[in-house]
Amino acid sequence: MLLRKLIFNKGPIGSTIFQRGRSSWDIVTSVCVERLPVVTPPLNDIQKRFKELLWTVEVEKSLKSDHELRHENDKVQAELLKNESIEVDLDAVSKITAQDFEDASQDELSKFKFADIVTEADKNGDKGTYERCLQRHLVLVTDVKLGNKVWKLMPQGLWKEGESLRQTAERVISEQCGPELKVKFLSNAPCGFYKYKYPNEIDGKIGAKVFFYYANHDNGEVSKKLNPNWLTRKEMVEALPDRYNKSVQSFLIEEHF
Repeated sequence: MLLRKLIFNKGPIGSTIFQRGRSSWDIVTSVCVERLPVVTPPLNDIQKRFKELLWTVEVEKSLKSDHELRHENDKVQAELLKNESIEVDLDAVSKITAQDFEDASQDELSKFKFADIVTEADKNGDKGTYERCLQRHLVLVTDVKLGNKVWKLMPQGLWKEGESLRQTAERVISEQCGPELKVKFLSNAPCGFYKYKYPNEIDGKIGAKVFFYYANHDNGEVSKKLNPNWLTRKEMVEALPDRYNKSVQSFLIEEHF
């Protein structure tokens, strides 16, 4: 009896059930796979001023470190030894002093060579690997065929009956990107939304409603068959369709350099 009332009810509930039963839109799940910066990006002006403030507070309010206390004790023992005092701690004097340790550390640092943040992929202009632009966020886009045209989009696939949207997202990564790519999903809920219409009606569907899921890249490359590109924010503007890119940029962290 309750079911009959809901079906034939002319109010919002019955209307919603009826509309869902004959939806004219495909449900699509897309995954935004982002590789976070590997190297700390340059600080902007606000960050630099905040860093200086924290350093000032640290110097004014912090307690002395073990190394600073060791320095002071070394000076005291050296003065006692100079005056031939009976209070001198011979065991402390015979050990390596804090200054000796500091000099050895500086010498070791001078011989250390830092790795170059410009990789081979940067030098060769290779966008097909995540080992590029180490100071920036990179988003994975692949070739996706819609109708007779191939677009640069994030991996996506149709939702199947019985799946949750999160399960569809996991399946899309597994089926389209290959077994080597490992990602970490950060939520069970979508982070963004976009919809578009098909040029022609397909199986009674006029278009697709796309639900975006966000995931961080863990390790592994993407199958080269998909012609993958790992793009920066600016490169996405050039590669992705305009409205699609605006929907994606709305849930991504902005970069300020």
